[in-house]
Amino acid sequence: MRIIFLLVTIGFLFSCSKSEESSKTVQNPTIEVEYPESKKQQVVDDYHGTKVEDPYRWLEIDTAAEVEDWVKRQNEVTYKYLEQIPYTDDIAERYEELYNYPKLSSPYKAGDYYFFYKNDGLQNQSVIYRQKGLDGEPEVFIDPNALNEEGTTAVSLVGFSEDYKYVTYSVQEAGSDWQTFFIKEVATGNTLEDELRWVKFSGASWLDDGFYYSRYPAPASGLEYSAANRGHAVYYHKVGQSQAEDRLVYEDQENPQRYHFAGVTEDRKILSLQVSTGTDGYETYIKELDQEDSKFRPLQTGFDYKNNIVHHKEGMLWVKTNRDADNYRLVKVDVESLSWEGAEEVIPASEHLLSSVNTGGGRLFANYLEKASSHIYVMDYDGSNRQEIQLPGVGSAGGFSGREETKTLFYTFTSFTRPPSIFTYNVETGESELFYKTELNFNPDDFVERQVTYNSKDGTPVSMFIVHKKGLKLDGTNPTYLYGYGGFNISLTPSFSSSRLILLENDGVFAMPNLRGGGEYGEEWHKAGMLLKKQNVFDDFIAAAEYLIDENYTQASKLAIAGGSNGGLLVGACMTQRPDLFAVAFPAVGVMDMLRYHKFTVGWGWIPEYGSSEDSIDFHNLYNYSPLHQLKDSTSYPATMVTTADHDDRVVPAHSFKFAARLQEAHVGDDPVLIRIEVDAGHGAGKPTSKIIQEQAEKWSFLFYNTNTPISYE
Repeated sequence: MRIIFLLVTIGFLFSCSKSEESSKTVQNPTIEVEYPESKKQQVVDDYHGTKVEDPYRWLEIDTAAEVEDWVKRQNEVTYKYLEQIPYTDDIAERYEELYNYPKLSSPYKAGDYYFFYKNDGLQNQSVIYRQKGLDGEPEVFIDPNALNEEGTTAVSLVGFSEDYKYVTYSVQEAGSDWQTFFIKEVATGNTLEDELRWVKFSGASWLDDGFYYSRYPAPASGLEYSAANRGHAVYYHKVGQSQAEDRLVYEDQENPQRYHFAGVTEDRKILSLQVSTGTDGYETYIKELDQEDSKFRPLQTGFDYKNNIVHHKEGMLWVKTNRDADNYRLVKVDVESLSWEGAEEVIPASEHLLSSVNTGGGRLFANYLEKASSHIYVMDYDGSNRQEIQLPGVGSAGGFSGREETKTLFYTFTSFTRPPSIFTYNVETGESELFYKTELNFNPDDFVERQVTYNSKDGTPVSMFIVHKKGLKLDGTNPTYLYGYGGFNISLTPSFSSSRLILLENDGVFAMPNLRGGGEYGEEWHKAGMLLKKQNVFDDFIAAAEYLIDENYTQASKLAIAGGSNGGLLVGACMTQRPDLFAVAFPAVGVMDMLRYHKFTVGWGWIPEYGSSEDSIDFHNLYNYSPLHQLKDSTSYPATMVTTADHDDRVVPAHSFKFAARLQEAHVGDDPVLIRIEVDAGHGAGKPTSKIIQEQAEKWSFLFYNTNTPISYE
């Protein structure tokens, strides 16, 4: 065991309110950290002639007694450290105050009812309500909080029947990706006896008296949250029958590591099928439901493109595609021929990313990202009569969806400083009206948000959002939280976070770059940060940090980096490549072992994005940035709080376990390197409010303490 002490120069804690004269370089007193022992075993793998040690492989068996004991001992050390930061409770109290406001989703019209999610403020899970008409009295439809005292059960509506008689809903326990499907009668609220288990990554697409859904075979007992998932198949479930009687619609026994998703068009005439090797391109097939014994026919084979069927009408398919369009376009394809050569262009490709296309009220709604912010255009089915919908400002908008007969649609708008507001959109008049405005205890006008552009290592321009208090002095002493993702074609756009206000109120700076690997600027931007070009993502993030320092927003001793999942990999890679550049690191639920990630749960689905160590060229690329393998002995790393959860069955906790054990072994600096392991939680979805408040309070406390930042809460 090793004992580490924080560097101390002043033996008192600055915890009172800041004044104009208060220093931003106050040193915090010592907190002693004694790391638990992590045993090492002699495990060596041969990757194409390169010997790689893996001494902490025993931590991969998260259900083993010795691993559970390790988790307990690590948590004891982490919480002992966090409990000694004297202002954690003050931050939690302020965050609870900020978080305690009603949160509503956009309503969804289903027959005579509108359904929506609402959290009164501090409820662990949002409650599903319904009301008859827009002026009706809301009534509880499903309350997840009544299902579990700990608040770790999440419920979602996943599909209504065509006549709105039934609705399928999913139940997820303790943050796991596993779903169990149930069916409710909409009119009575009664739950039927139907129970569908081992569902994952699926909706419920109704046709007649049943629905299509995707599931896996039941996993082996004890390996539900870690074993590789194989055999994702599409089934049709008929109301009232047992799951054992469900009809198999599509499977691929020769390629068990593929995803399969099915969906029915609004007119109930086409069943589409998407087949994916992972998280990049996919094959698309269609089956005509009004023709007896029809078979699936290919719209697109191979995995080079992404085609989404937006609509079907009178023998034509509206398809959003990146075929011959890196920024996507919308075309009409004849169902009979399925010929791309004869496709009619409805929305041509442009310099901006066509992020999505929805239908509602007989119109098309195109959502573009222009410099990573939403711009919405409404038009007829042939692309004519195109008009831009004026949004309240620069930010993110979503919604504009409904059936053809629906004339009132809903959309939500948010930004970094504006909480989500819900608007109605009248399809016939084109007018928007405010439906619901979020009110909480802060003034958005006290803060500013801007977008800048900086150059990465290779000269590539990269955009970045920056948010801080209005009038903040840029003297290089501000605590700064640099957040990123950079992968899987995911776009980071403006969004509101009440937790982030804790940072901003304490003279902090929030920065979010649009890294390569993301989807903000189309497929080429994505491809420039995947596979053998993944290092570009890390270079972009490091360059963002250097920009913030060069422009006097902050300095290395005040800079924290954060990201989750693929973003956790980003943080792990950057803190190992440039440990001198950051004061604090928050790798959350990260992919840290790039040589073995594909061996757990759905990790094989990320091979199109990362590559696989089973390929010799990919191996060398992965090995060169894999956070676990790039930790160097006798190196001073930033103050680090690794976070994961025991029920994370997407990025299994073994990644974080092994990384934390190796980090504690290699680190020789004066800063703490800890792991916080949430119990009865998963990758993030469905996390109860009580856990969110505690986790966020501890995160900000850790950041402030390890950047020697005085806070303004007494």
